[in-house]
Amino acid sequence: MTEPRTLKELAEYLDGVVRGDETLLVNGLAPLEAAGPDKVTFLANPKYAVKVSTTGAGAVLMAPGSESYGRNVIEVANPYLAFAKLLTLFYVQKPAPLGIMPGASIGTDVSVGADITVHPGAVIGSGVTLGDRCIVHPGAVIYAGVTIGSETVVHANAVIRERCRIGKRCVIQPGAVIGSDGFGYAPDGRGYYPIPQIGIVVLEDDVEIGANTCIDRAALETTHIRRGTKLDNLVQVAHNCQIGEDCMIVSQVGISGSTKIGNHVTLAGQVGVAGHLAIGDNVMVGAQSGIAGSLPANAGYSGTPAIPHKEWLKSMAVIPRLPEFRKSITALEKRIAELESQLVQK
Repeated sequence: MTEPRTLKELAEYLDGVVRGDETLLVNGLAPLEAAGPDKVTFLANPKYAVKVSTTGAGAVLMAPGSESYGRNVIEVANPYLAFAKLLTLFYVQKPAPLGIMPGASIGTDVSVGADITVHPGAVIGSGVTLGDRCIVHPGAVIYAGVTIGSETVVHANAVIRERCRIGKRCVIQPGAVIGSDGFGYAPDGRGYYPIPQIGIVVLEDDVEIGANTCIDRAALETTHIRRGTKLDNLVQVAHNCQIGEDCMIVSQVGISGSTKIGNHVTLAGQVGVAGHLAIGDNVMVGAQSGIAGSLPANAGYSGTPAIPHKEWLKSMAVIPRLPEFRKSITALEKRIAELESQLVQK
């Protein structure tokens, strides 16, 4: 953790404004309920505003114009983002570079940049390129011909298969597999002939891959994940997929082969995506939805098959009443039959 900072220093760091004592020193962050006078907290949701009146925090990150309840306040446009930045400032420190440590296995013709760290038990194949300040943790395996950009971190037991390309400032969490063979087989009578997957995976700059996530290499060209996209744990991306910039792909999502996803798309947990589809920019899809067809841009969808979110909400409102509707329909059918019988008798 870094040394204490004044509220004025923090406000300058966050492009914010202090309301209260600019000289107050704080040394970290804490939740509204637990923060003491030497800590900063934040209010992102207005419905919790009353908690500001009882917090013991030295200062609160709040949106401009919010009620301060007599507390020191740093006004910022996005308190949640400001909280994240202060967590980085106070608690995230880059470790000193250790070089290639004893016990690491290094192939031939490996090119390494300045200030790298390769931990014992890591395996670096021949012809690999590691950029400046890369970190490779124990048990990670990087196959031959892989290129990794500067400041990328490969965590323990992650695997990056041959010839894949990883950009700058990427994070590969433990157990992730980049470049596993795509699931491709040609029918051969009663059996299946495996189709060689000779393509690669490309991750652009600032991509993060969660623990135990798998991204398959393309059959011929590239499975491509563009700048700034974040994949949660336990995500499956099949061969030949194209995922745009700044997407959020949440845990247990499965994306079938050759699907194209636009920029700034959010797929919530356990969404399933069929293959060879197109999902437009700025789409949001609710948890456990099944996407069976392409989705136009700039809209929200939910359900299986996925439909516009507002229509899905209306449908879900009906479901709890289905037993009641069934009784009503049964009674109506009986009454109609009685009326029809009376008409026939007349």
